[in-house]
Amino acid sequence: MQAPSLAELSSLIINCHKCPLSESRSHPVVGGGNIHSKIMIVGEGPGAHEDMSGEAFIGPAGQLLDKMMKYAGIDRTNAFLTNVVKCFPPENRTPRPAEVKACLDFLRMQYLLQHPQLIICLGAVASKAMINQEFSIMRQHGQIQEKKGILFVPTFHPAALLRDPEKKPLAYEDWKTIKKVIEEKGLRG
Repeated sequence: MQAPSLAELSSLIINCHKCPLSESRSHPVVGGGNIHSKIMIVGEGPGAHEDMSGEAFIGPAGQLLDKMMKYAGIDRTNAFLTNVVKCFPPENRTPRPAEVKACLDFLRMQYLLQHPQLIICLGAVASKAMINQEFSIMRQHGQIQEKKGILFVPTFHPAALLRDPEKKPLAYEDWKTIKKVIEEKGLRG
């Protein structure tokens, strides 16, 4: 698959009507940060704040993500943040399999455009889409996975941590692993 330019890809996403999510969205969310970074962060889908603005990870979950990224030595200038689905699922529900499938080509194109060396998967939807359909976030979070020379580190989605703060210590351990990978691989900047 040939990757289009970021502008071409953005246009494809903005004009997409491959699934019912396009009917209820306010703004599709392409992603944000540095598309030339060695680090890609993939979430599930935009929330209500992102849907209203078209910007990635700006709501409460995004604010928590910024804190976790800062701990690991990452900011938005040295990572690209995106989601599996590019449109807000109504009532913030989990994206349906057909919706994920409709958006996977966009995620693949972002990957091909970026060529990251580390992909941080936020939550079960991202981990299943990026690592393995049988992936279990509860059993496998924080475990480094490698596919075709790319490192994947799955952790809890920040929105899940806001709903269930008892998972924060587990996520903290995951982000310690992420920080170590970044330092060992020299992935800052």
